[in-house]
Amino acid sequence: MQREHTGSGLRLGGVLDRNSAYTRYAVTYEANGLTISGIMNIPEGEGPFPALVLAHGYIDPDVYFSGQGMPREQDRLARAGHVVLHTDYRNHAGSDKDPDNDVSLRLGYTEDVIGAALALRNSGRPEIDGERIGLFGRSMGGAVVYNTLVVAPGLYDAAVAHAPVSARPQENIDHFQRSDGDPLVAEIEEKHGTPEEDPAFWRGVSPLTYADRVSEPLLIQHGTADDTCPLAWSREAAAAFGDAGKDVELRTVPGEGHTFGPRWAAEMDVTESFFARHLR
Repeated sequence: MQREHTGSGLRLGGVLDRNSAYTRYAVTYEANGLTISGIMNIPEGEGPFPALVLAHGYIDPDVYFSGQGMPREQDRLARAGHVVLHTDYRNHAGSDKDPDNDVSLRLGYTEDVIGAALALRNSGRPEIDGERIGLFGRSMGGAVVYNTLVVAPGLYDAAVAHAPVSARPQENIDHFQRSDGDPLVAEIEEKHGTPEEDPAFWRGVSPLTYADRVSEPLLIQHGTADDTCPLAWSREAAAAFGDAGKDVELRTVPGEGHTFGPRWAAEMDVTESFFARHLR
């Protein structure tokens, strides 16, 4: 993914909802030549407002609908005074198709998130402060956060990951796909080899290999009772970034599972405070 990335053409479509705090729009933008769909919440009042890009977790593209995956976060963060762009990713909702994305370890989602920040920055819209942009991902979107920080350091001003998957793609394949009998595993290994056959390739697609590139502060929040994404994955990622001298904090949430429940509001207070400090 080391290339010159593009992101532009942010277009607001129809109004999906309007309330006293914000207006919700259907949007599209361009990322490396593909049209990517999503939703955007724009707060009421006089901007420009700091912006956040939301990177959702895995949802089968065949059933996914635009804006799905982080509705609580979209609402909460817009009410806190952020322009919120939730990217659908390629192959989802109204986005263009990329038939090679799954076999390519879904690295295209990182390109879509890089393109989202560039599209916000280049939009020229008076509501958007293109100099204050944060990134927030959960589950699979947490790995998209890690990838983005090492592929495009300095593009975002701060990043948060909730309950992220592993920063090692082979662990995600073993945990989620191989254990489920997904035939895509054979295609991936035919193209790239197994970690035993080509360890250099698999090291090269882990963001931990490039931890020294990160320039943004990173907050990871992970429940101790998460039975979907083991907390150990976040401990390893935080240790790797920390050992590289990066500004990283791992916050463990006692008793919480993969989708934060009773402690969600309190953890979002932490997330909001983190962005408030770094998007001044």
